[in-house]
Amino acid sequence: MFAVVPAAGVGARMGAGLPKQYLTLQGRTLAEHTLGRLLAFAPLQAVVVAVADDDPWWPELAVAGHPRVTSVTGGDSRARSVLAGVAAVLERAPDARVLVHDMARPLVRLSDIQALLDHDDRGDGAILARPVTDTIKQADADTRIRATLDRSLIWRALTPQLFDARRLHDALLSALRDDPEAITDEASALEAAGARPALVAGHADNIKITVPEDLALARFYLRAQEEEGLAWQFV
Repeated sequence: MFAVVPAAGVGARMGAGLPKQYLTLQGRTLAEHTLGRLLAFAPLQAVVVAVADDDPWWPELAVAGHPRVTSVTGGDSRARSVLAGVAAVLERAPDARVLVHDMARPLVRLSDIQALLDHDDRGDGAILARPVTDTIKQADADTRIRATLDRSLIWRALTPQLFDARRLHDALLSALRDDPEAITDEASALEAAGARPALVAGHADNIKITVPEDLALARFYLRAQEEEGLAWQFV
């Protein structure tokens, strides 16, 4: 099994002057936290990171030279970066399964990754997700409530997402050709191809760093994890 981590974006919503994966959290970059977790997961043979062609920060990280980490040039969208990473995986292992994980999710628990593997039947795949607890409103074009949705049927998608590499590759190619804007995550590409990936409940601390206030929340969750004895180093 392999992991693909798209990391070619600029993270404009952070307003930080550099891609968010290079911001620091407790003395380490988000990229180091995220990759440290993945590399500590023994079943992973390798991690493929899709980075921008002109990224000056990636080569400076020690983890970029880790023997189980390889990098490829990402694309101008998340889907194209993931496609490049999955293509690299298929060159090495045509029958591989692949985990796709956001570089900006540095707090994923290894137990959640294992739960994902336990639910994958090598068919339609599986994703980590969280059941929605808030009341969910559907808006109309005038930002007025059109309907109150049944929250018992609504989940918030997280990563990693786990699929057969060949099936994901072909689904991404098809979706990029037919409706690129509809690909909001890897599961959406599989859905467009007729698949029904499983939803696997993950922990709430698997947050995505998107806006500046997310870093403060990440610091809180990281301290809480450390108090639980959850800490991983590069292996």
